[in-house]
Amino acid sequence: MDRKFESKGKVCVTGASGFLASWLVKRLLLSGYHAEILKPAIDGTLNVLRSCRKNPFLWRVVLTSSSSTTRARDDFDPKIPLDESSWSSVELCERLQHKTVKWSSNAYLSNKTGETEKFQWHGRMGYVHIDDVAACHILVYEHKNAHGRYLCSSTVVDNDELASLLSARYPSLPIPERFEQQNRPYYEFNTSKLRSLGFKFKTINEMFDDCISSLMEQGHLSTRL
Repeated sequence: MDRKFESKGKVCVTGASGFLASWLVKRLLLSGYHAEILKPAIDGTLNVLRSCRKNPFLWRVVLTSSSSTTRARDDFDPKIPLDESSWSSVELCERLQHKTVKWSSNAYLSNKTGETEKFQWHGRMGYVHIDDVAACHILVYEHKNAHGRYLCSSTVVDNDELASLLSARYPSLPIPERFEQQNRPYYEFNTSKLRSLGFKFKTINEMFDDCISSLMEQGHLSTRL
């Protein structure tokens, strides 16, 4: 049964020029929402939330974070999948904040162009299609039963396993068939709470097919695959 709110109403997307937010705006427009761009920047997330509290007609806020908020902890148990009840250790994050490498599509691109150091350093990573993240935002915003925290990560893969998959799928790209094992902690995500709302993730093949197609369109990769 479709349990979504009937009225589209108004949605405020902060930081809409960013990668994720711009994709979310695209998804909102495709879902029937209308765009109005406001020039003034809002000073910080807390100010946005304080403003929300003052509005009696605002009924839901969707705050986006990172899956890293679940897995940076000293008492990590690889046998227990991480879910919405999992939280990173504040003390551990404070110790790591100056040592952590920011991972982005830049690291993924470096793997596609033969520069693998950034990519293999992480050992094991969670992956999700950008379109799935945008669609998830709209789903939890519109669904009447949505509440609390949701993990949006379709799969967790060892980089060694991913390199093997991608090198076989895209043989013309300089992707190594294997990586040296980094002995990073094993972990999985339990996304059953999100799936219970009817959400379906794209496959990892769809994810990287679209990623590589986008990189080729932007001229970052050769079109002769």
